[in-house]
Amino acid sequence: MKKFQVSIQFEMNEDFMSAIPEHRAYVNKLIEDGIIDHYVVTMESQKAWITFTAESKQQVEEYLIKTPIYKYWIYEIEELFVVDGHQYRLPALQFN
Repeated sequence: MKKFQVSIQFEMNEDFMSAIPEHRAYVNKLIEDGIIDHYVVTMESQKAWITFTAESKQQVEEYLIKTPIYKYWIYEIEELFVVDGHQYRLPALQFN
């Protein structure tokens, strides 16, 4: 499996906000299924970033299309070469 980063720009309106609960339920399922690794949103600039585990960009797009707020998004999908961070490391050993 490969890792992909989706960078999203969105604009909110009343319809967008009413679809958020359904969208969050869908995102939560993808997180629980191990498909989404990270889901980050900033309201300051109305951007979001999602890290996916998938076979291809096409598969990522198939996941994106299923959210009810898809029509409000302008996005770019990029395959990642290196993914590293604290959560990918083994915990530090602590001797008693």
